[in-house]
Amino acid sequence: MRQHDKTTGLVAAGCRLLALTSLLALAGCGGTVTKHGQVFKDTDLQAVQAGMSQDQVRAALGTPATTAVIGDGRAFYYISSTDTQQSFFLPTEQSRQVVAVYFTKGGTVDHVANYGLKDGKVFDFVSRKTPAPGGRDETVLNQLFRNLGKQQLFGAGSAFGG
Repeated sequence: MRQHDKTTGLVAAGCRLLALTSLLALAGCGGTVTKHGQVFKDTDLQAVQAGMSQDQVRAALGTPATTAVIGDGRAFYYISSTDTQQSFFLPTEQSRQVVAVYFTKGGTVDHVANYGLKDGKVFDFVSRKTPAPGGRDETVLNQLFRNLGKQQLFGAGSAFGG
């Protein structure tokens, strides 16, 4: 009878160890959420109204991520994004919000636009390259030999042609 109790105790201890190991392994697989840029509240965006000055917008939303001159006026851009990463995999962008505040020539708010991930293409801000519509990524060799076989190299009337 004592042998059976020892075996049952070992099996139970093994099950507890397996459950604890599984729980620790699953805890390590949890995703990490990272937020970049401006964190917006609905009240912040509602505070920006037409006719406000650039200084009033800076007071309400903070310093813009970037600015631009558009036509006769200016624009402030506030960028926010959220990424998730599962263990050792590359992070994936879950959401992006770009708030654009457009100013008139006189420096007052003309209108505010709110863009999301669905409104544009993802491009690399660091290299400042945006893929052209219908463009193809080709290697140097593909570019050099792209037309080989499609046209005559020396033409029909050349000394080398037939």
